Amino acid sequence: MPGTNLTREEARTRAALLHVESYDIELDLSSAREGGTFRSTTVVRFTATTPGAETFIDLVAPAVTEVVLNGESLDPAAHFADSRISLPGVQAENELRVVADCAYTNTGEGLHRFVDPVDGETYLYTQFEVPDARRVFASFEQPDLKASFAFTVTAPTGWVVVSNSPTPEPAGEGDTRTWRFAPTPRMSSYITALVAGPYVGVFDEYADGSQRVPLGVYCRPSLREFLDAEAIFDVTKQGFAYFQEKFDFAYPFAKYDQLFVPEFNAGAMENAGAVTLRDQYVFRSKVTDAAYEMRAATILHELAHMWFGDLVTMEWWNDLWLNESFATFAEAVCQAEAPGSKWPHSWTTFANQMKTWAYRQDQLPSTHPIMAEINDLEDVQVNFDGITYAKGASVLKQLVAYVGQDAFFQGVQAYFKRHAWGNTTLADLLGALEEASGRDLKTWSKAWLETAGINLLRPELTLDADGAIASFSVLQSAPALPAGARGEAVLRPHRIAIGLYELVDGSLVRTDRIELDVDGPRTDVPELVGRQRPAVLLLNDDDLSYAKVRLDEESLAVVTEHLGDFADSLPRALCWASAWDMTRDGELATRDYLALALSGLTRESDIGVVQSVQRQVKLALEMYADPAWREEGLQRWAAAAEQQLLAAAPGSDHQLAWARTLAAAARTDGQLALLADLLDGTRTVEGLAVDTDLRWTLLARLVATGRADDKAIEAELARDNTSSGQEHAASCRAARPNARAKAEAWASVVESDTLTNYVQEAVIGGFQQADQRELLAPYAAKYFAAVKEVWETRSHEISQQIIVGLYPAYQVEQATVDATDAWLASADPAPALRRQVVEARAGIERALKAQAADRAATGRN
Repeated sequence: MPGTNLTREEARTRAALLHVESYDIELDLSSAREGGTFRSTTVVRFTATTPGAETFIDLVAPAVTEVVLNGESLDPAAHFADSRISLPGVQAENELRVVADCAYTNTGEGLHRFVDPVDGETYLYTQFEVPDARRVFASFEQPDLKASFAFTVTAPTGWVVVSNSPTPEPAGEGDTRTWRFAPTPRMSSYITALVAGPYVGVFDEYADGSQRVPLGVYCRPSLREFLDAEAIFDVTKQGFAYFQEKFDFAYPFAKYDQLFVPEFNAGAMENAGAVTLRDQYVFRSKVTDAAYEMRAATILHELAHMWFGDLVTMEWWNDLWLNESFATFAEAVCQAEAPGSKWPHSWTTFANQMKTWAYRQDQLPSTHPIMAEINDLEDVQVNFDGITYAKGASVLKQLVAYVGQDAFFQGVQAYFKRHAWGNTTLADLLGALEEASGRDLKTWSKAWLETAGINLLRPELTLDADGAIASFSVLQSAPALPAGARGEAVLRPHRIAIGLYELVDGSLVRTDRIELDVDGPRTDVPELVGRQRPAVLLLNDDDLSYAKVRLDEESLAVVTEHLGDFADSLPRALCWASAWDMTRDGELATRDYLALALSGLTRESDIGVVQSVQRQVKLALEMYADPAWREEGLQRWAAAAEQQLLAAAPGSDHQLAWARTLAAAARTDGQLALLADLLDGTRTVEGLAVDTDLRWTLLARLVATGRADDKAIEAELARDNTSSGQEHAASCRAARPNARAKAEAWASVVESDTLTNYVQEAVIGGFQQADQRELLAPYAAKYFAAVKEVWETRSHEISQQIIVGLYPAYQVEQATVDATDAWLASADPAPALRRQVVEARAGIERALKAQAADRAATGRN
């Protein structure tokens, strides 16, 4: 949106001038059921270091009706422009009053308004990160201008209203009530929150000695029957106990509510004391344990933010990684170590999902240092990526290995005590960690945090005549950064472990482990010399460092045959990740990766790993397989999915995972007939619950292959006329294999702006079908004709869905690369828009390289 950007220099200048004391914010939501706009009144008190200077406050609103600065009225027509209100001649002490008509949104930004088709009721929630508090009240919208916030909210009688402070008893009579919340502690505007509507709540408390923290869990009434609040409270309490011990700092807010809200763009948001989460985490159908683990990780991630991000906040968005990387690391270590955790193997999930995300992001042309250069808000909005979350957390894990976990948490404790309620930079954290560990971290920081790219570790060994190891070295290389990336590839210091594995009664068991520092292009490992060569030598065992790893030839042969036979899940996950990375890099043919998956998945017990590999196989076959062989590979995969579904233990997670895989992969008449029979109940699979969400998954494939029509979609929607059902139906309509359906879907997303964020996402997902390349081909040119206008006229979240989701990703051919390059050369896109398109282009280039590698393997498998 034009005029809504803020540069770092502008923020720095404003922070030097102002100190913000407090906000009093009154919101009149009494007409929320009708939508449109709501009255917002803000009174903000602040001081200025330079009396007479001019500054501005941020506001995104259709209309401003009143601006009063220090008792003097300012003409809104003269002072409100480009989402800013200019403030001339500020004094040493100031009071500003702004009255505006702000707009409800359906994009998941600002104050989102949702009507539940089940009960017809209206539900509201705020989402303010990065710069969207200004959509609800006038604010100095930058993280280092903290203040106290006091909300007063008028809303319909019978509603529940939740904010950062404990909910007061409402006052009033008739059709509305008014809630007056106590002022918050000092915090940044982006973590303030408001949730309002006829939500239902379940309540508990966290108790530790004299400490009592009220806990609440909320959702819509239509989801109440599915809300497993006790399980959510159990994870939350484990997090409270673990974090308070490790951080040596009591939970800093008055209460802790978790609110599951509709059409939420992210997984969750760390609003202080009022965390919002996507309500897909209230599972209305059967899911695997991996989904519960992911929800628990999200709960712990947001709870960790109460200290790292909310209590202590970055000064500017270039240290966003400090917030997100720390919370991502904290969620994993808590799950791994907290007494009573149901997921003590969380590092397996971390290696298999988070690090895979990081490795992918770090090989894009847009790769950047963990401590990224953030020049303005547009930069940060596209920087919630695999570097900021996953690579940063991986590097923190490496840092813990480097300084020791006890010293790491001692440094964190000092950091919280020293900077509570303030703003910090990276230097503040590193200083505390240096004091605690006694290690100089400046060189470490420069190598790990201020450079981009990923290192590759390979073993080099020789054997003597008796099969003993005569020499062993770890070779480190730094592959060149992708074309267009800034900076140069560098070698880094790594703290790694080398695992020695032997086959024992059919299982690969670790018999020894050596931990060492790797630095430079070659590191000799004399501890291994003279030992008999084990079956497998695994670099970076326990996943201590962040690096791509390769196996020596003999280890690779053993792993290829016995990948599913590792006794522990983490080394299996590391080998799966290495195989996937080799496939993406064109070092392992897609047909060979498929063969590995068909062999290894039958013995893989970790359901999270199973589901990740299933997704990766699907992507490899659709994008990385030689087109001349692709159909054969897809048929093999679908046949294996059918076989595994029928062979899986009844009612098991593996059975459900293979059912979903078959539903996405089915191709033959027999397989599609099985889906249809499962849907209409003429055939059953023992233990398989064909419930609401699985029904939609089955139907989606039948629609996309022309085996089900509009009548079937409407019938299923009648069974499930919920918001989720409406999204599934929209996706199915967009997936119909005909030109008219594609044209309708395209028009609804690109040529109209009425769809909500979730319905738009569903339509895009249905529109993009790998089996419908010919139908999609004409839309490549339409994409490039429309994408810049989309960026300039839609909100960030909505435009990003379109820019990323509708890129012609299935047109894997040089012509797509050429068309992208021509657009980049002629369109003069904004840097954030350019980044998203360049990332999509890189996917085509990678696919072309992988297809060539698979083509070269013709004749195998």
